[in-house]
Amino acid sequence: MKTLTRGQRVSAGKLVEPLERFERLREFALDISSTLEYGGLNQQSHSTNEEEMMMKQILRSIVVMLALFAGQAWAQSGKVEVLWLGQSAIKLTTSGGKVIVIDPYLIKNPKTPDQYKNLDALGKVDLILVTHAHGDHLGDAPELAKKHNAPLWAPQGLAASLASLGLVPQELSNRMAQGGNIMPFGPNSVKITMVHAEHNSELVWNNPATGKNEIHFGGEPCGFIIQLENGFKIYHMGDTGLFGDMKMIGEYYKPDLVLIPIGGGQFVMNPADAAYATRNFLKPKYALPFHYATNPFLTGTPQEYMKALGKSSTKVFPINPGEKLEF
Repeated sequence: MKTLTRGQRVSAGKLVEPLERFERLREFALDISSTLEYGGLNQQSHSTNEEEMMMKQILRSIVVMLALFAGQAWAQSGKVEVLWLGQSAIKLTTSGGKVIVIDPYLIKNPKTPDQYKNLDALGKVDLILVTHAHGDHLGDAPELAKKHNAPLWAPQGLAASLASLGLVPQELSNRMAQGGNIMPFGPNSVKITMVHAEHNSELVWNNPATGKNEIHFGGEPCGFIIQLENGFKIYHMGDTGLFGDMKMIGEYYKPDLVLIPIGGGQFVMNPADAAYATRNFLKPKYALPFHYATNPFLTGTPQEYMKALGKSSTKVFPINPGEKLEF
């Protein structure tokens, strides 16, 4: 597997260069915006605070406009892009140009590239999916929902807690149950089905009135089957241990790409578990191993997963955070 630089993609297993100039321009504008945000430019110039604020606003507007243009161009291409941002954080650009962000643990994620710790780097966000309440999955979802006025879909208990605690506006915090499905962009478009995950989902919230952490109901953990406009199916597994109904999920939904946790430890499947699920239950065309190396307990590696998988028809993409797959 060839190592990718930022902005490069894998397409059908081959290295390809970036397709749109809009993305390069957006990244350039974002780099300048980040410099301003952290005071780098101010140290080298005598610009006033008003000038600096105006420049930030202009650059942010440019980033948004370029993201919109890029989204329109992408929709015409009919391709699917999967950007991995560390842990289980995914930015999915559908074949129709919609942007779905899943488990966006970004700002505090030690594996997220610095560029994406500035949430403006994501560009437009049309929809947010959260698999469970733990901080390394819920992450920056509430802020992104409010920032983009984007609907957030999560397990019923989690969505209810987010709304009742005032973390996400009631109208944006949508409840969903395992087995339920939605078509958030209208008929004949993206279809999202919530499925089971073998994990837990307590919500830890720091009460600003007391300064103490409180534990709130986070619903039942889940995964998502995302069927795109062109029929391509992605199974985002969230956090899960191995369970027998993965076989039913593989047989019934037939995912093309699985995003599968491999870190192991006391939290999720280890590489051997994930390989067993891939080979015997899910049998996808492609697999992207994730949820590893963000803390000392998640010791599994893509190499161990691939070794345990052995000879298989599933093509594994052991990419790094900040790299993209294209289908």
